[in-house]
Amino acid sequence: MQNKHFSNFFRVILVILMFSLAPTLLLADEVPADSVTHAEVAANAAANAVANVTQTASPNAKFYAIAAAVAIGSMSAAYAVGKIGAAVMGAAAEKPEIMSKALPFVALGEGIALFGFLVAIFLLGA
Repeated sequence: MQNKHFSNFFRVILVILMFSLAPTLLLADEVPADSVTHAEVAANAAANAVANVTQTASPNAKFYAIAAAVAIGSMSAAYAVGKIGAAVMGAAAEKPEIMSKALPFVALGEGIALFGFLVAIFLLGA
């Protein structure tokens, strides 16, 4: 049993090392080590990636992102309010004095929709 856990742990460590070392190994041949630092290489790569995305993205991509932010936020809030509301009503059926203490938790579920809406506003302004 311990060998299985050790094997899974070893696999996770191997994947983490692979993803952390792969960019270094891929960028090592492009730039001489003495002329440019790794931070400058990373900054240039990030700038090139952003430029490529902005050139190739469709003009409506921002609106798709806004729709996804609102939709995912609203569906998550609906799921949270449904689960929390059912639990609050079940608890209130047994002890009515719990209702005033448990009802604010339903509002916390609605906060998820508010965060999705705020992300959509920020995307619209970008």
